[in-house]
Amino acid sequence: MANQVNDTFNENDTPIIKERKRWLFFGLPFTFTKYVLYEKCLKLNKGFFTTTEDDILLFRILDISIKRTLFQRMFGLGTMIVVSSDKTTPNLEIKNIKHIHDFKNALDQRVENERLRMRFKAGEFVGTDFDDDNNDNS
Repeated sequence: MANQVNDTFNENDTPIIKERKRWLFFGLPFTFTKYVLYEKCLKLNKGFFTTTEDDILLFRILDISIKRTLFQRMFGLGTMIVVSSDKTTPNLEIKNIKHIHDFKNALDQRVENERLRMRFKAGEFVGTDFDDDNNDNS
């Protein structure tokens, strides 16, 4: 029987880049939140006694932006905001990480590669309210 290729995410995949949430002052990594970028997903691990693990598939990511306050710039940190079509985590804030631009560039590159691999094109969303709750036809 021939070997089948498995395209799903595998825990044994090597991470592309790892970052850890840090304290704002002095940038010390004394938190229990880790962000790991793999070839096909972005994984969020948080917690010490009760741990939570969340994955965002890269082709679902719609927009990535960086926000840096004065204190974050002083300590070499930044916050990255990831907007995705994921149901559980539509807006993810990756707070107070070092090497913010390296992480963003690696994520941008992997998102584009995954979209090309999946032959997926993200359409632009227009601010249309399909519920039409504010109907003024009274």
